Amino acid sequence: MTTTIALLFGGRSGEHGISCVTAGGILGAIDRSRYDVIAVGITRDGRWVHVSDDPEAWTLVDGKAPEVSGTGPEVLLPPSAVGPGEKVALRVIREDRVEPLAEVDVVLPLLHGPYGEDGTVQGALELLDIPYVGSGVLASALCMDKGATKAALTRAGIPTARAVTIDEDRWAREAHHVTETVARTLELPWFVKPARAGSSLGVTKVSDPAQLEHAVKTAFAEDPRILIEEGVSGREVECAVLQAAAGEEPRTTIPGEVRIGEDLDFYDYESKYFGKGTVEIQVPAQLSDAVLEEIRDIAARAFQVLRLEGLARVDVFVAADGAILVNEVNTMPGFTPYSMFPVLWENMGLEYSGLITELVEQARTRRIGLR
Repeated sequence: MTTTIALLFGGRSGEHGISCVTAGGILGAIDRSRYDVIAVGITRDGRWVHVSDDPEAWTLVDGKAPEVSGTGPEVLLPPSAVGPGEKVALRVIREDRVEPLAEVDVVLPLLHGPYGEDGTVQGALELLDIPYVGSGVLASALCMDKGATKAALTRAGIPTARAVTIDEDRWAREAHHVTETVARTLELPWFVKPARAGSSLGVTKVSDPAQLEHAVKTAFAEDPRILIEEGVSGREVECAVLQAAAGEEPRTTIPGEVRIGEDLDFYDYESKYFGKGTVEIQVPAQLSDAVLEEIRDIAARAFQVLRLEGLARVDVFVAADGAILVNEVNTMPGFTPYSMFPVLWENMGLEYSGLITELVEQARTRRIGLR
């Protein structure tokens, strides 16, 4: 019997377009002889609609990302929890009538950022006992909030860069005091970033304290909670992780490295997705075997400490003094055929289509409910 997958993408975050591009990559590679695919797009205002499953509809065109328009029929989730082993009955509203859409086995959420990668969609699916790919509510929320991630990792003895977390109300009340605290506790340069946004959206590198106010406003435009983080002089290295069978250690890849040219201050949103500046991806990273193994060990430990499921990409800094510090943990990393996560697994012998299959099959066999 064919398995039916609901691909969920778009969403309300600033990474809406990249989520759509990720969906295009998956739609073009998924094994259609094994899986029937229902494409469900979420508009920028949160409406769930049935959309085209043609990969060409979800590709970059002239450097512009696609968008879920909302013109399709609205998708309805089941009115109550599905029973164990039962398929999920999705329906649509078409011309003021509710009609069946598909009987779905598993949901693959390809959402990046808030309102999707942060436990909100995972919570909606959990309420209805719908199987889905990726981490659960707690782990998704924890990893979406960079300050919370740092606190959890630090408590487990996994080093991260020093940072100060600030909310918008506190900044409005005592901006001068906050600036003094940051200047006293963190060495320049500082990276000012939204606490709960991905893909370097709203991130600014600050080399002079006079630049801080503008950087803070840029970050607050994305999130009312931000981090001011001490810059790390070193190399940016990324490791992909997959959940293993029960009782076994998570599987990790040989890490890869992002190397940027002198025309970039850092690896920002435009350089990640739209060709800005000079960026070189090296897989594997040109580091000693001992350092590569240490990074893999840290990535696996982080996966376990944060109670992740399915997949993750753990980004670290290898500092000039040899220290390894976790930068971010992504529970739904970029997943186009050219993104670091699938490229790292391809280097390990697991090609793109097979990677999708493995994640779907993991989700199908995972226990429903509390775990």
